[in-house]
Amino acid sequence: MDGRRMLGKLQVSSIGLGVQNMSRTYQTTLPSRTEMHRIIRAAFDHGMNFYDAAEAYGPHEVERILGEGVASFRNEVVIATKFGWNIDLETGARGPGLISRPAHVKLAVEGMLKRLRTDRIDLLYQHRVDPQVPIEDVAGAIQDLMTEGKVLHWGLCEMGLKTLRRAHAALPVTAVQSEYSMLWRGPEQEVLATCAELGIGFVPWSPLGVGFLTGAIDAGTRFAEGDIRGIETRFAPANIEHNLVLVNLLRDWAARKQATPARIALAWLMAQRPWIVPIPGTTQMAHLLDNLGAAEVVFSAAELRELNAAVAAVAVQGERLPPTVQAYSGVEAPLR
Repeated sequence: MDGRRMLGKLQVSSIGLGVQNMSRTYQTTLPSRTEMHRIIRAAFDHGMNFYDAAEAYGPHEVERILGEGVASFRNEVVIATKFGWNIDLETGARGPGLISRPAHVKLAVEGMLKRLRTDRIDLLYQHRVDPQVPIEDVAGAIQDLMTEGKVLHWGLCEMGLKTLRRAHAALPVTAVQSEYSMLWRGPEQEVLATCAELGIGFVPWSPLGVGFLTGAIDAGTRFAEGDIRGIETRFAPANIEHNLVLVNLLRDWAARKQATPARIALAWLMAQRPWIVPIPGTTQMAHLLDNLGAAEVVFSAAELRELNAAVAAVAVQGERLPPTVQAYSGVEAPLR
C-alpha cells in the first residue's frame, strides 16, 4: 500500500489498523494471539504504519497484544491509544463512568507505556469527554506528558464541538476520532467543517459499519449474546432490510470498479477529504488484505459526485448506538 496522509502535523499511512477486537471479537470469540501478531506484522509489511488501540479495549489486553506485535519495528510505526473511561489502573476492571482528572491521566499513560512496550505514545486521545473536568485541565496534563516526551500528539473522540475548539486553543489538536461511514454520516453536519477550519485530521472508527458495509450482515443475521450490534436498532429486523440498500449500492460499485464492497466503502471515506484516515479493524488476514486494497481505488470527480448522491439518497433507519452509549457522545466539558 502506497500513500501517506497528514493528521495535523502527523504523517500516517492512508489507512490504519484498528486493533480493538484482537482480544475479543464482536461475536465474543477469543482470537489466537499468535495470529493477531501475524496480522499486525502483515499490515506493516504492506505499508500500513498506523495502529489504533485504547486502554478500554480488553481492557488493557489489546494494548499488550499491540505492544508485542510491533516490538520489532516499533520505531517505524505510529501508535494511537486512548484514556478516559473508568478503568482500574492495576486490574483493568471497568468501573462506571469516566475519569480524565489530570493525575489519573498521567498514571494511565504510565500503564499504557508498559503494556505497549514503548517510551512514548505517538497519538493519545481522550476517549470520551469527562463532564466533570475542564478540557483545559486535560490539555495541561497532556502538555506535561509532551514535555516529558511521553506523548507526541493528542486528539479527542466523539466530543462536543465547543470542547474541540477549547481543546485546540489550549493545546493544538492533531486528530479527531468519531464514527463515520456510509452507515453513519453524522460528522458531515459540523465536525468535518470544524476540522477543516482548524487543520485537524479526522479518523473514522467503524468505517465499515461494524461489518455491515462488507455484506457480512443480512436480514437473517442474528447476533451473539454480548455482541453490541444486537442492541443497535439500525440492525433490528424492522430496519435492516431498508438499510441493506447501502450494501447493494456498494456491490454495484464494487463490480463497476473491479473491487470489493469493503474497498469501495473505505475509498469513499478517503475521497471525502485528504486528511481522513479510516482505521478498519479486523482479526482475519483476508480482511486485512482486502482493506489495504482500498487505497488503490480512485474515483473520478464525476464518479464521486454520482456515488455521493446515491449515498445521500439513502436515509439510514435506526440508531447507531444504544442510548446508554450514545449519551457519552457530543458531550461538552465544563468551563473552568
